[in-house]
Amino acid sequence: MGAFHLIKPYFLQRRGIICIGVACLMVVDVLQLFIPRVVKWAVDELTAGTIDMAGLGRYAGMIVIIAAFMTVLRFFWRRLLIGTSRVVEEGLRNRLFSHVQTLSSAYFDQRSTGDLMAHATNDINNVRMAVGMGMVALTDAIFLGSAAIGFMAYIDIRLTVLALIPMPVIAVFTRIFGRKMHKLYTRVQATFSDMTEIVRESFSGIRMVKAYNREGSEFARLKSVSNSYIADNIKLVNITGSFFPMMVFFTNVSLTIVVFFGGRLTIAKNITPGDFVAFISYLNMLTWPMMALGWLTNLIQRGSASLDRINTILAAEPDIRDRPDARRLDTCRGRISFKNVSFAYPKSSGPAIKDLDLSVAPGATLGIIGPQGCGKTTLLNLLTRRYDVTQGAIRLDGVDIRGLKLADLRSCIAHVPQEPYLFSGSIRDNIAFGRPTQESELIRVAGQAALYETLRTFPKGFDTPVGERGVVLSGGQKQRIVLARALLRDAPVLLLDDPIGQVDTETAAEILSVIRELAGKKTILIASHRIPAVSFADRIIVLQDGTIAESGSHEELAAKGGYYAKTEMLQRYEA
Repeated sequence: MGAFHLIKPYFLQRRGIICIGVACLMVVDVLQLFIPRVVKWAVDELTAGTIDMAGLGRYAGMIVIIAAFMTVLRFFWRRLLIGTSRVVEEGLRNRLFSHVQTLSSAYFDQRSTGDLMAHATNDINNVRMAVGMGMVALTDAIFLGSAAIGFMAYIDIRLTVLALIPMPVIAVFTRIFGRKMHKLYTRVQATFSDMTEIVRESFSGIRMVKAYNREGSEFARLKSVSNSYIADNIKLVNITGSFFPMMVFFTNVSLTIVVFFGGRLTIAKNITPGDFVAFISYLNMLTWPMMALGWLTNLIQRGSASLDRINTILAAEPDIRDRPDARRLDTCRGRISFKNVSFAYPKSSGPAIKDLDLSVAPGATLGIIGPQGCGKTTLLNLLTRRYDVTQGAIRLDGVDIRGLKLADLRSCIAHVPQEPYLFSGSIRDNIAFGRPTQESELIRVAGQAALYETLRTFPKGFDTPVGERGVVLSGGQKQRIVLARALLRDAPVLLLDDPIGQVDTETAAEILSVIRELAGKKTILIASHRIPAVSFADRIIVLQDGTIAESGSHEELAAKGGYYAKTEMLQRYEA
């Protein structure tokens, strides 16, 4: 297991508990080994005719007492060893979740949500099984197997050697089958990730699926991947289905050898009938360690494949993180400058932003307008370091933002994205977003976002559930909730990506009135397709193909007759 280092700390941390659990398991194994001895004594005395009912009662009582101790100790080893596997499961899942949150936006552009969900559920469950039941199977395979062989050798060393003849064959097959299982488990888990992503995507977009009557095609898509998943599992079953019967077959070969040669030794009186019965009992006990060896191989290969997949994610480094010399930003005035900034998305055909120079004074309002795909949203994302510039520098209060601590940079910027995202919960939860918030603050920002009057019509007000991704709300209501969330943060820099794109004209006027009131108090950058959203800005830039094609005030741009003027004319006629 190349990724064993991921779970090693948990073993070290709980080594005392693990040792106690293993000790309890070993005592249970030892007690199991004494039961055939009791049976041997009883059989020998029965054969010799030297035992009465009282003697049989004593032997029966000994077996009951041993079984009672085994019951108690079984509880403790399960509590300690299986409990350890649950601790590993929790720690590994928390570590994975925390690490994924540190990864950059570019990472999520390339990985599906379903794949990450499969890692956090199915893969971690496989690791848990490998840790918990793996420790049990390993202990039984080594200790119980060795002890059973020892007791067998104590009865007759020659018979023991004969009974163990199939063991080397089992070891060879275990190694061969183990390699094949690891490859197949890796493939099965990858297919499971694909299947999870299809289910997640179909359920998230169920309303669109139903609107276009695409239930059949979505089912066919899932069925195709599901069939691949089943096919991969069948290949795996062909391996495991051959492996375990093989273990049983060689165990029965051992039993055949013992019956034949052990029977001859009993007839020749080299061993007693009780020894013969006890030897067969020990051989039957040896069956479980041999099965445990196969099961252990199964668990370890499954857990190892899953652990390798998890390690791949944990080994991924965020592209955007604090530099070793990153400085704190104690105060933020909001002066922003772009100097020769260029940026290209990974695997894109060309840059989204090219050689852009721009400066925004503290408290000033900048409007950004342009056709779709011109780089408006990209420009705002670069400022929050969702992505880093490919060339040039962006400065906040004269400091390159790459030299600031990420937490400080983002704490002084409130961002309203183009596509409003709401979490499951209430409107209150989505506005506060984890911050302790007074009712008066919620009312204030809801009013500023032109949301409060709408909320008063809801029976539960701020406590109204929004459903998954805000499904029970209109697009405009969701956008205003996200705006209220940004206003509650009260950051000195406010980024607005198409803030009135999904609201009616009257509501848009209310939102723009709030933004105008904030002008001069915050540095505001507004990106929009609609002229009214930027017309009041101190300066407006027109982006085309990632460069500034026009720049000036509303009046200056309207008089130039360029893209801005034509857009204003078209929107005036549409109105």
